[in-house]
Formats: sequence, structure tokens, C-alpha cells
Amino acid sequence: MLPTIRTILYATDLDPRASRVFRYAVSLAQRYDARIVVLHVIAPLSVFAQSLVETCIEHEQVEEIHRRAREKVVEEIRGRLERFCSTELASDPLGRARVAEVRVLDGQASEVILTEAGRITADMIVMGTHQHTVIGEALLGSTAHRVLLKATGPVLLIRLADGKEETAPGV
Repeated sequence: MLPTIRTILYATDLDPRASRVFRYAVSLAQRYDARIVVLHVIAPLSVFAQSLVETCIEHEQVEEIHRRAREKVVEEIRGRLERFCSTELASDPLGRARVAEVRVLDGQASEVILTEAGRITADMIVMGTHQHTVIGEALLGSTAHRVLLKATGPVLLIRLADGKEETAPGV
């Protein structure tokens, strides 16, 4: 029996070349009549950054400032992704309805992507990957590499080629 694709998780870091990656997700969704869930992950402040801020401002104030700033950032990113999806899907017969959900979450990107893929029972994860040197990959790793190693289902990685900048999501 051939595999079916009903739900695609498209993970984006809002790279200016994201259009190319999204088009792969759309192509698969059109072919299999699948739905797309768009995901962007906001990395948490490092412990060092948090402690640096708290040397100048009380902890309660920091939490309130962070909460308000996070709400504003999430709203802005969600709006950019909504505009991006609408623009990219303008020629799709289903249009914006092809995207079932746009999610903006906090956490370590690879962990959140894998968790969300399980939560929505994604049949495939589609994401871009940046070019890394072997040493850079060994020292820092990459979100795409960690997702590829730990995913329980298929992952389609689209290389983000240098110098081929397109329109940034929502711009």
C-alpha cells in the first residue's frame, strides 16, 4: 500500500528564502489533498541574557515586560505568516484554506517541531536547511539535522541556497 499524506508540518525560521521551501509543502498538499500546519518557533532568552536583564530590573518587572513583548512578537510573526500564506497560495484553488493552522510557539526549535509533528500526527515535515560547515555542524548542530535524526516519519529538507534570496514571509 502506498503511503498517504494528509497532514504536512511546514516549519519555518522566517528565512528570506522560505517561499521556495513553502512551495514544496504546497505542491505535496495539492498532490495528496493534504492540509498544511505552519509552525514558527521562538527561541527562549538564554540564561545569561535573563540574568543580565535582572541585574538592572526586578524579576517581576522583567516577567511582565517579557510577557507583553512576547505577545506583541507572536502577533507580528503570526500576521507575517498569514500574509505570506495568502500571497503564496493566491493561485491555489483552495487558497488560504490549504493551511489549516498557523502556530507560533516558544522553545528549542527541534524539540517543538518534533512535538508538534506528533501532536498533529503529521505525515511529513517540510523545512529548509542552511548550509553548515562540517565543523559548524559538529559544534553547533542544526535544527534540521536534529529533526531528521529524531523524527519518526518522513522529513523533506530543502537546502536554502546562498544568494537566492526571495521575499521574506509576510513582507
